[in-house]
Order: sequence, then structure tokens, then C-alpha cells
Amino acid sequence: MNARTRALDAVVFGVDVQSGDVRGDVSYALVAFDGESIDRDVVSRRKLHRLLDREEPAMLATDNMYELAEDKDALVHFLRGLPDETTLVQVTGAEQPEPLSRVASRHGVPYGKKPMKEAEAAARLAAMNVGQEVSAFTNTTRVKVARGRSTGKGGWSEDRYTRRIHGSVRKRTREVEDELDAASLAYERDVTEKYGGFANAVFEVEGRPSDIPVSTERSGDVRIEIERERRDGIEFQPLVERRDHVLVGIDPGTTTAAAVVGLDGSVLDVMSTRTGDTADVTEWLIERGRPIIVAADVTPMPETVEGFRRSFEAAGWTPDRDLPVDEKKHRAREESYDDDHQRDALAAALFAYDAHEDQFDRIAQKVPPQEDFGAVTARVVSDEESVESVLRDIQTEEAESEEETEHTPRELSAEEKQIKRLKARVDRLESHAETLKETISRKDERIDEYEQELTAKRQEARREARERREVTRLERENERLERELDEERERVDELEDKLDRLKALWKLDHSNFADVSEEQRDLVPVKVVEQFTTGAIEHADEQYGLAEGDVIYLRDASGAGRSTAQKLADVNPKVVLKDGGLSEMADDLLFEQDIPVGPADDVAIQEIDELAVARESEVEAAIEDWHDRAEQRAKQQNEQMVDRLISEHRADRPSN
Repeated sequence: MNARTRALDAVVFGVDVQSGDVRGDVSYALVAFDGESIDRDVVSRRKLHRLLDREEPAMLATDNMYELAEDKDALVHFLRGLPDETTLVQVTGAEQPEPLSRVASRHGVPYGKKPMKEAEAAARLAAMNVGQEVSAFTNTTRVKVARGRSTGKGGWSEDRYTRRIHGSVRKRTREVEDELDAASLAYERDVTEKYGGFANAVFEVEGRPSDIPVSTERSGDVRIEIERERRDGIEFQPLVERRDHVLVGIDPGTTTAAAVVGLDGSVLDVMSTRTGDTADVTEWLIERGRPIIVAADVTPMPETVEGFRRSFEAAGWTPDRDLPVDEKKHRAREESYDDDHQRDALAAALFAYDAHEDQFDRIAQKVPPQEDFGAVTARVVSDEESVESVLRDIQTEEAESEEETEHTPRELSAEEKQIKRLKARVDRLESHAETLKETISRKDERIDEYEQELTAKRQEARREARERREVTRLERENERLERELDEERERVDELEDKLDRLKALWKLDHSNFADVSEEQRDLVPVKVVEQFTTGAIEHADEQYGLAEGDVIYLRDASGAGRSTAQKLADVNPKVVLKDGGLSEMADDLLFEQDIPVGPADDVAIQEIDELAVARESEVEAAIEDWHDRAEQRAKQQNEQMVDRLISEHRADRPSN
């Protein structure tokens, strides 16, 4: 059982036409393979669909996809009906499939010409990740939320009835949007707005229907339709990327290192690990190619390296003597590596390539372009065959796989005719015996009950595995929400502290309350503005509000212009206490608006965080002081105006 099906804990179905025609009545030879056991059956088209819906296999494998549908449109319809968890696989290739016998022979899978044997071969090949996935749909799913009934009269007035339906569509649309957001799915939404709400909403969701937490439904005023986006045609995608033949260098020890080099001498990858065992390194190598040579940098080959060589059935290479460090550094000088172990493994692979480079060139000259150079090279190097014999074997295998041969049969002798008749009779009897066995198997109710029980147990095991994964996901989500809750609680504590301070300030501002102490009755709240700027004034207004009659403290009064001073004057404060000097424009405007301004140094201001208080008596003294200064300033302005008028009058009077 390969890693893919084992990880999914699922089965692979293999099918082949048993009898009939795909355009009419047809029965299929069906094989269910779980990596260990084989279940066989002959089923109708309808029963095949029922088994697919019930078992939800990981893959449905066939040697020809048109044994399941007569044309492309029918194939698209068939693919649309498959469970979301099931992939259709053509094990013989893409648009130009190979004979199944050749593919099975290449991968060492048992093969026979009978439909049940071909179905088994297809299932085993798919379980080995051999073949192409057949797809007619993209990974985009269209979710449409629309009206579930006509907007004609429904017992109410037509407008109210229409508004109710459109409102229901809008509500369900928002619920679908919330569910998609909760599932972290990317989507685009297109809404058609109508009277009272939405006529419909279309979501283009990046995901398969099984990934979407919404299902097709029709309920009252609303219906939901789900449909995968169809491709322009049928597309093929290999189950796994093709693995080329490579050379491997191994440096064993406490830290095991491996390097992979292509047949052209290029370095493909290098790794080292202290924790990985032999199985991990083997899996890493399998993912990067099919080794034909396993090399070491010392002689004789260490037992660990020999174990890798035997597991891959590859040729071995060791130097005539242990490779010196300076030679390994020189050979790997143009390549990148992280440590000495990777360097030694890389040097072993590169020296092995140097030793076989001429041989690879000779093989490349003899191999025709249509043949697999890597496969031929592997047989020549590993099995020590000649290029010519390998090519002859390949051509013989291809010739034997051809079902049609063109030759003129000779006249058979009487003995040969008798042998032929007997063979045909044996084939008929064997076929009849197979049919009887299958009939007995289908009619054996006890076995069928056991099979159903086994299916139920497997489904239960898969359901429990999914539940365990869901529990793990929910536990992680719960931990995340608890962290968010702790953060919100901290924020609530901070806001409650701020609220207490604001309440204290409010009490100071409403001194007629009975619970205000004698010491506090002479206190007034002071609202602090950090700078004499428009932004700072707006910020203070957002924080605790600026109102008429407030005592405002400008921590930095410099730099304000006429518009900023006007914004402060619009508040109409009781007095403005300042640190630093006002600009002439700001000072003139506040004076014109009759806004008292005094130095903050004249008033003892106590600050608690962003709140502040001051003695009311000192504030009143500052206001009286401003009025005295304002009266003097007004007198000076009047005197200056009188002097200016006298001067202008004298200037305008004609001289004698």
C-alpha cells in the first residue's frame, strides 16, 4: 500500500468492461484494493455508482476513461457525479495511452487479459501513483444564493411579498459569507440588488465543494446552488512527478548525508540529518529520482551504503583508495553544501559520475530519441547488459504488446487443430467455472453481510479519524480564542480604570453633588491639550470632550495660527492656561473673542494620567488678572487709535 492511500485510509477501485457496450447495457469487472486485500465483483453501471457513493474511494482507476462514458460530454457528466473525495485515474497515460500490459510489466504488476485481471492491474497501478488524473473541473466552485420562489402575489400585497423574499436572500447571503470567512476561504462576491434586498448573490470560491461549509438547499424563500467551474476540455495531470534516473552519494555515520546528481552531471539536491533513520533518507532519495549508482567516498563500501545500494538494486561505486579531503574539496568547489558530511556525499556522487561519464556518452549515442535514455542506462549500468540487447528487449516487449499482427497464417496440421480445439474448450470451461464462482459469490448472502459489516467498520474508522482531526483543530481554535479573551479582559481592565478616572473628573465638574467632599469643592477639572494645533484640539475633544465653560490647559501654546485659535475660541472656554508664548495672531483673535488667557504657572495644576484639576480660586484669580490686563490693553489700543487719528488729521490739514 503506497503512502497516498495509506495516509487517506481509503481504497482504490479498478474497473474494466466485463460485457456489453458503454453506450447501452454494460457490466464492469470491479476490484477494490486497500493495499493488502483484494475484493472482486461484477457490477452494473447503476451498482458501480452506488458503490462509489457509499465507499468514496480515493481513486477510480481504468486503462481507458471512455470505458466509463461514450464521449467527452458523457465523461464530464460522469466526473460531475463522482464523490468529491474520488479521483478518476487513467493508468495508461494521457491523450495517447500505452497498452495496459506494457505499463503493468514496467512496474512489476501482475497482468492478465481477462477483465477482472485488467481491473486488478489498474487498481494496483493507481495505488502505486502510476497514471494521470482525469479532470474536467477547476478548483473554483460557484455558490449561488437566489430566490426560492417567484415574486408574484403571495397572499400579501405584492410589494411586501417581494420585499420579504429579497430580504431573505440578503440575510442568507450574509450568513453564507460569514461561513466562508470562518472557513478562511478566498472568494469573490457578485450581488444583484433589488427592491428590499438581493435578487441573488454569486460567490466564486477557491476550493472544491467538499471544502465549502455550505451545501445545496432549497428552503422557503431562498435556494442555494453549488456547481464546480468546468474547464474548456478534459485535462490530465500526473499523480506524481516523473522521477528521472540519478546517481547517489552517501556519507554514513552519526550524521548521515546524501547527494543526488543527474545523468548529465548536474547536482540536483543535497541533505544531511542527525535524527533521520534509513527509512527517512530512503524516502528523501525516492522523491528525487531513481538511483542507478550508489557511491561512497571510501573503500570498501560501508555496510550502511551497501544497504542503500541493495534496496535500490543499483550498481555500486567506490574509489580505488579513500578520497583525500583536498580532492573532495576541489571536486565540490563549485557546488554549495552546508557541512563536511554533505561535501563528502557530494564528492562521492560526482566522482562516480566522472568514472561513468564516457559510458553515458556512448549509451546516449546509441539510444534512439524516442526511447527512455535513463531506463536504458539503468539496465546497462546495473545489469551490465549491452545497449543493443536492452533495445532489442524493449522492441520485443513492444511487439508482444501489440494486439494486432499482420501475417498470413499457415495451414495447421490435424494434431495442431486438435490442440487448438482443446485449448479453446479449456478456455470456455475456465470461463464458465469463473462465471459459476462469481454467481455463487453474488448469491452468498452471508458473505455479503460480512462485506457490508466490514464496509461499515471501515467507514466508522475513517469517521473517527476525521473526528480526532476535528477535535485537534477545535482544541487549537479554543486555545487561540482563550488568548484573545485574555487580551480583551486586559483591555476591559484598562478601560474600567479610565472610566473611574473620567467619573472622578465628572464629579469635579458637577460640584453640587452631595457626595463631593469639602476639599474637592474648591477644585475644578482642567482639560489638557498637548499642543496648540488643530489635531491636538480634536484629539482632546474625542478623549474627554471640550465644552463651553471648560478650563483648558495648553501644554505647548506656541505656533498656532488664526484658524487654530478660532477653533479653540469656538469652544468658548472659561479660561485658557498656557505654557509658552502665543503667536501674535492667536493672541489677537482670543483677545477679540474675549477669551481669558493666562500663564499656567499662576495656577497649581495637578495631573492624574490624562486628567487634571486646579483650585477654583486660583483660576478665578487668573481670570481677574486677565481682565485687568485686558482693560489696560484696551486703553492702550484706544490711546493709540486717538493718537493715530490726531496724526492723520494734522497730516490732512492744509498749511497756512
